[in-house]
Amino acid sequence: MTTPSTASGWAIGTDVGGTFTDLWLRSPEGESWVCKSPTTSDVVTGVIDAVHLAAGTVGLDTGELCSRVTRFGHGTTVGLNALLTGRSARTGLITTAGFGDVLEIGRLRRGTAGLQGLDLGDYHLRGQVPPLVPRTQVVEITERVDADGVVRTPLDEGSVLDAIGRLREIGVEAVAVCLLWATENPAHELAVARLVEEKLPGVFLSLSHEIAPSVGEYARASTTVANAALGPVQGRYLTLLEERLAALGMTAPIMMTTSAGGVVPARTVTERPVSNLLSGPASCVVAGQKLGAELGTPHVLTMDVGGTSFDVGVIAGGVALMSDEVTFGGADMRVPSIDIASIGAGGGSIAAVEGGALGVGPRSAGAEPGPVCYGKGGTEPTTTDADLVLGVLDPEQFGSGGIVLDREAARRAITDRVGAPLGLNAVEAARAIRVVFDNAMADLLRAVTIERGHDPREFTLVAGGGSGPSHAWALCREAGLAGFVVPPTATAQSAFGAGTSDLRTTASRTCYRRVLAEVGPSDQDARVVADALDDTRARALAALPDPGVGTVTHTASIRYFGQAHHVDVTVAAAPDKDAAAELLLCFEKEYEQLWGKESGFREAGFEILSVRSVAALPAADADGHGTGEPFTRLGTRPVVFDDADRPDETAVYTVRRPAAGQEIAGPALVQLPGCVVVIPPRGVATTDALGLIHVKVN
Repeated sequence: MTTPSTASGWAIGTDVGGTFTDLWLRSPEGESWVCKSPTTSDVVTGVIDAVHLAAGTVGLDTGELCSRVTRFGHGTTVGLNALLTGRSARTGLITTAGFGDVLEIGRLRRGTAGLQGLDLGDYHLRGQVPPLVPRTQVVEITERVDADGVVRTPLDEGSVLDAIGRLREIGVEAVAVCLLWATENPAHELAVARLVEEKLPGVFLSLSHEIAPSVGEYARASTTVANAALGPVQGRYLTLLEERLAALGMTAPIMMTTSAGGVVPARTVTERPVSNLLSGPASCVVAGQKLGAELGTPHVLTMDVGGTSFDVGVIAGGVALMSDEVTFGGADMRVPSIDIASIGAGGGSIAAVEGGALGVGPRSAGAEPGPVCYGKGGTEPTTTDADLVLGVLDPEQFGSGGIVLDREAARRAITDRVGAPLGLNAVEAARAIRVVFDNAMADLLRAVTIERGHDPREFTLVAGGGSGPSHAWALCREAGLAGFVVPPTATAQSAFGAGTSDLRTTASRTCYRRVLAEVGPSDQDARVVADALDDTRARALAALPDPGVGTVTHTASIRYFGQAHHVDVTVAAAPDKDAAAELLLCFEKEYEQLWGKESGFREAGFEILSVRSVAALPAADADGHGTGEPFTRLGTRPVVFDDADRPDETAVYTVRRPAAGQEIAGPALVQLPGCVVVIPPRGVATTDALGLIHVKVN
């Protein structure tokens, strides 16, 4: 860009990953760029480095660019990392007398929470994760409210003051309050909150009826505790980030991405940090949802292969699948989230031979020291090292931060750590790493489609992340897909989502109703659900800057009587008796789609647990399409596809954003900013007006 725009209206989206901090930048004219900068240990510096890099990319002084930014979207793993590594704030829990062991007891599966695959059968791994708050930091108070919200035991203020005194002695930075049935009557929690604020000024406070208003004592308690523990950490981080950006001249407010998709003002996340634990992957799915709408494709699979993980989202019928619960740090938390399946498989995943078998991931080299080819002291080979040895990556054209890769160092590491133990040369070992890596990802794609009742052939696969476009061709072959689509922003798809997502707010409320199958819902059942929806709709809209133009969608959480888990079903804003009956039929249909034909058991009856409303305010000028360019051919180089002994001479192209109407026959590589699109032998790539590269792998 020789004459960068100096008008206001620039937009930035950023996302902090385990290896790179991604940034998407859009000019007022709609031109867009993506940049990648290594993630730093303090996170904030990596974001600032990416902003400097973006300014240099478009030929502007950093201060000049920042002063013209009107939208700054941000996703971060700060809260999640703090939770997983135990670096969250020292937290105390105040709960009802007799319920102090709720976090210790948890559920039947608390000892295996977070374990997957074969690890579930390893008894040595069970019970290894302690509760978020140790029992010594849990205090009980005298009070009791029943399931109908009736006060059975009045709140004993003396017991509350004693509990606060114990927490003061412990030196807590945050306090979570979770009292029995506070969702039906929060009066006691509010009274406790007033005393905590008076006696422990400055302590971060979380109340369960505000953070997780749902049935289920353990999940409600663990969610409230997690929110309290993350509050001081997230607050310090966002304060520092705002100060550093303001020093550069940024006046646009920080809009944080949430696990449920969309963005909210940073102050909202400061109050409810548990809401953005999965902000980065959720943004990628939101971006895929927008893309599917533009293409007229209702069924979309999003894949994001970053430095440490492989994340998959499912959009069915134009709607991203949602989940009400996530598990981190050994705790189940009630956090409305886009349903994202993830495994530890990324560009930094370490390949190792153990017991004569090759495994890839979940251990990652991260940003420091990173893959061996980065030359930062890494000694264990990764999938990035394998791609470099196979010819997929150009050592002189990697990322946007001037990183030059060391191919010989990668070859030596792969030979020593993988090739020698398996009796393979460097290229054979590198291809073996890729095959194991691709098969693990293909298994996850099948799990989120076939195992959930979806035919993957009906979906469009959108490849994103630094390594996604390089491996999508192999995943298509393994999973039976005809091809995939690569956006020009693929390497920073989560950052693109952060910069373009709608403003979304969520409100939930319990409305427990048990419905017998032979009787069906009554007028009273319908009224209770309708009243709850009126409340959640009003609260969700009230949180928007302009409630008058917001759109609202509603869901109800339903299960068969006696079950521990539920299914979210779309519900009308004010259902009558007939609509409530139709709602239960929709639940049964979705249940059978998830778990198989005739898997339901309507004779048990139904339970309507809660409702949720999501209000959205569409983002303005979010397309960022701009103009396209023709592919520039750089030459050819040998790339290993199916035969390690016979690499294919492969054409290499480069482009920032391709113009429409172009076609490339495979084998070929297209170097986009920050990633490489692999078009396999016999494959064909075409481009469209959106700047998308459509790759057919047949």
